[in-house]
Amino acid sequence: MGIFNKIKLSFERRKLVKKQLDQSIPNYQNYSLKDKTIVFVNGGIPTHDKDSGSNRLKEIIIAYKNQGFNCIICTKNAFRDNSYIQYYSSLGVIVYVETNQFKNYLEFLKSIPKVDYIWYYSPNTFKENFNNISKILPGSKSIFDMVDIHFLRYQRAIELDPTRISLRKKYKKYFEIETKLAKKADYIIAISDIEKEIMKDYIASEKLLTISNIHYPKIDKSLTLPFENRKDLLFIGSSHSPNLDALYFLYKEIMPIVWNTLPEVKINIIGNINEKIKDINHPNIIFAGYVPDIVDFFVSNKIMIAPLRFGAGVKGKIGQAFEFYLPVITTSIGAEGMNLTDHKNAIIRDNPLDFANSIIDLYQNKELWLKLQNNSENSLSSFSLENLMYIIKHNFK
Repeated sequence: MGIFNKIKLSFERRKLVKKQLDQSIPNYQNYSLKDKTIVFVNGGIPTHDKDSGSNRLKEIIIAYKNQGFNCIICTKNAFRDNSYIQYYSSLGVIVYVETNQFKNYLEFLKSIPKVDYIWYYSPNTFKENFNNISKILPGSKSIFDMVDIHFLRYQRAIELDPTRISLRKKYKKYFEIETKLAKKADYIIAISDIEKEIMKDYIASEKLLTISNIHYPKIDKSLTLPFENRKDLLFIGSSHSPNLDALYFLYKEIMPIVWNTLPEVKINIIGNINEKIKDINHPNIIFAGYVPDIVDFFVSNKIMIAPLRFGAGVKGKIGQAFEFYLPVITTSIGAEGMNLTDHKNAIIRDNPLDFANSIIDLYQNKELWLKLQNNSENSLSSFSLENLMYIIKHNFK
């Protein structure tokens, strides 16, 4: 960042801080020295209703709070009028906000009497903060939450597009962070046992823990619409590159086959992927953008589709579909790390023709649709709150 931009940001920060009538740190008055303390460091306040990773982090923060920890969130450019800061404050979480008391959250961390754990969310946050915070809080244990293996995601992207130099640069960057810098952390969190096994080639196994997404039913099954009253397909995607690729794959290679048989079927697309996709214009494709309340989409659409060709980690959109008893068709990449069985928990197809034929079949096959729906709750068993609480109790006492 150039010196001019730094000065501009500093000026903007002072202006916004000055506007705040309350210059205190939310809930800091409730800090208890007798309780364990964990600090969550992130690039921004978790937007749990907008992306799967933030929703997972929200559940983790709440789980630690329920275990009696002092929970503290530290991010940049955090101000009291942010609705997400207000949300976490309402849960009793201590949230660092920009204030005239402290220059930044590093200065704030120096004021905390005792910190037991620092949770770094994502490789970029870990790289940017680890050395500085380790100097400030040398007695605290560091937890590097990988979210997913980034270098694996770019490795897979290179296989699809080997000529893109930017992919190779990103692969090299994240490989360095996730296999070398990560060794300095006390704990490394993988999002699935599959990724945990991959990381054992680079990290001592005793440092590795699996904490996956957290899912549980969000609706009573009896309130869902029956097969006959549903129509259309649901696609959820942020502007994350695997989602962009999946949508183009769907539009160019899968749906032309589907529309030959089922010309009336529409795709409802929710998420901010619409901010990046400007060259798809089709009457059967509806870009809804960010939707605050997504329940209606889950109970009225007939199938969730996730035709991901590359990526890593565990796909929150698929877990979310199970939360609302919505049958899923995805790829091997989409199903990775979720302990799914083809034709039991989901339909898993990689070839575009097979994927398209599976949409056509499931759209008209009530018996198969009901079988998948009835197995939805069982599909969530690997992602329970009980699993998360067990890990916290047995590793972070």
